[in-house]
Amino acid sequence: MSDNFADRLLSAIAAKGSPVCVGLDPTLDRLPEAVTSHARGPAAVEAFCMGLIEAVAPIVPAVKPQSAYFEALGPEGVAVYFRVVAAAKKAGLIVIGDVKRNDIGSTAEAYAAGHLAGPDSADAVTVNGYLGADGIEPFVKVARETGRGLFVLVRTSNPSAAAIQDFTAADGRKLYEHVAAQVAAIGAGEGLVGASGYSCVGAVVGATWPAQARELRAMMPQQIVLVPGYGAQGASAADCAASFKPDRTGALVNASRSVIFAHTRKEYAGLEWRQAVAAAARGFASDISGALP
Repeated sequence: MSDNFADRLLSAIAAKGSPVCVGLDPTLDRLPEAVTSHARGPAAVEAFCMGLIEAVAPIVPAVKPQSAYFEALGPEGVAVYFRVVAAAKKAGLIVIGDVKRNDIGSTAEAYAAGHLAGPDSADAVTVNGYLGADGIEPFVKVARETGRGLFVLVRTSNPSAAAIQDFTAADGRKLYEHVAAQVAAIGAGEGLVGASGYSCVGAVVGATWPAQARELRAMMPQQIVLVPGYGAQGASAADCAASFKPDRTGALVNASRSVIFAHTRKEYAGLEWRQAVAAAARGFASDISGALP
């Protein structure tokens, strides 16, 4: 059997000394002029992402390319996505493909094959589990067989999440709590929990809901929590700390725009854009580490 994704991720976190992840969200109109003066469209996105990987690889354990920004560029953009995944893995980074796929049966199997099973696939992907267990199991099967992982959406960071995810059943349990219980049960399956005690089936819990994150941390003791919402979405490092256990494990905090577009921030004025990214990544990592117990 392949090694467990959760064990590999925790080892990478320990090696870099900080549980953080940089999201690769390459918005064309925000790319540095130093990139766009030499390339356009997909080529510019590829050059930008390769520069980001170079800048953050010595600092963070993982990156999270958001497939939507690549898909928006058409077939060549999709090809760039997979080249970026390959480059990040070659640089020694754990790669989480932020694909948020959501389907059932043979269609879910096809998504799992396309985004998780191949030699050039990411180490883990995000999955929308709100269709139920049969929309998650095809990804779990691939993860078990290949040593890869998945993060199931449980409590998302967007403001309107409460309108759906806070729906309360007659017994008082909220929908996101029900989903969390399902993820915990699925993640405890045979061959999924590594030597670290964590499962290769993780969860996504937004930092913008710290009170709920504390509850969910207790409900999912074997899940590594992927934590979006820091920085541009308004969550603080203290908010992110709610998803960690007292031993400082169990979560991976993501920042995207606040790091990758650091060349637009006043505090990094005068730095070459990749230097600005590296400085922002170091600041992000230090902020999160400093907020942990």
